[in-house]
Amino acid sequence: MGAQPDLKQARAALVAERQRLMVELGEPIENPGQMTYGSQAAAATQVFEQQRDLALRDRSRMELHRVEVALRKLDAGTYGICESCGNPIVPERLEAIPWVGLCIDCARKGAR
Repeated sequence: MGAQPDLKQARAALVAERQRLMVELGEPIENPGQMTYGSQAAAATQVFEQQRDLALRDRSRMELHRVEVALRKLDAGTYGICESCGNPIVPERLEAIPWVGLCIDCARKGAR
């Protein structure tokens, strides 16, 4: 069996990422406000920016969920095990993306 992931380092990285995401998700998305007669381009830009912010917020929520799942796995002693094949995830992959749930082979295959 190869090297084991540094669980203390993984927990610290996951907790820091969870905190960052919670702060990010707590920030309000600006409302475009009252639309007035004027530039249609300006109105379209405001709507586009709001939609972009909502999409980024959805992405952050999904990432927060993955971080919380990884923290639960740490607590359960199953951290670093691929959710698809059950093989260990290499420590370098976990170091790069501590909340990753798939080994590189399963991620390449598009497992799930």
